[in-house]
Amino acid sequence: MRNDPLSGLYLIVDESVCNRTPEEITLAALKAGVRWFQYREKRHARARIFEVALKLRRLTADFGAVFIINDHADIAVAVDADGVHLGQEDLPLAEARKVVGDRIIGISTHSLEEAREASEKGADYIGFGPVFPTKTKDAGEPKGLEMLARISQAVPIPVVAIGGISKERLKPVLGMGAAAAAVASAILVGDISENAASFLEIIGQGP
Repeated sequence: MRNDPLSGLYLIVDESVCNRTPEEITLAALKAGVRWFQYREKRHARARIFEVALKLRRLTADFGAVFIINDHADIAVAVDADGVHLGQEDLPLAEARKVVGDRIIGISTHSLEEAREASEKGADYIGFGPVFPTKTKDAGEPKGLEMLARISQAVPIPVVAIGGISKERLKPVLGMGAAAAAVASAILVGDISENAASFLEIIGQGP
C-alpha cells in the first residue's frame, strides 16, 4: 500500500471545515506524513482557487505528494497538479481527459452503475460514498460497508471510500476492499498533525 500513490489516506483540504488556511492545513499534514491531497473549495471565485492551488502545488511538490484539484480541470492543468476530481454534475470524463491529458482523473460515484461507468470510461480511481453519515458535504444517504465491498469487487481501479470516516471506522473500510479513505473533518478538526499521524499509523503508512 505504501508504494501505491493512490492508496491509504487521501486528505480533503477544505478550509470551511476548520479555522485554518489551506496552506496551514496542507503543511501540517505533509509534515505528519500525508502524501495524497485534494483541494476542495466550493465558496470562492475561481481566481482565488487558482492562487491557493498554486501555493498548495508548490508545497506538495516539495514533499513529493500527489495533489488533486476538485472540480476544475483547467485549474489542475494551470497549476500543474497531478489530477482532477470530478462530481457527477461536472465536466464529463471524456471531455476532462481532453483537458488534463494523462493526469489523474477521479470520479465521485454513489451507486454500482456510476462506479462501473466511471471505470469503463477511463477514470483512474473512483470516490464512493458517503459510506457513513457526514455533515461535511450533502452527498445523500449513507451507502454502508456492504455496498462499499460490492463496489470494490466490481471495478478494477482503486476505490476511495468517503463520508464519515473516523479512526475507528478506518480499518473496517479498508477491510472491505477500499484502496484509500478520503477524510476531511476527522483530521481537520483539532490538531491536524496528531490526527493525521493517528490515521497513518492505523494504515501503516506513516513517515
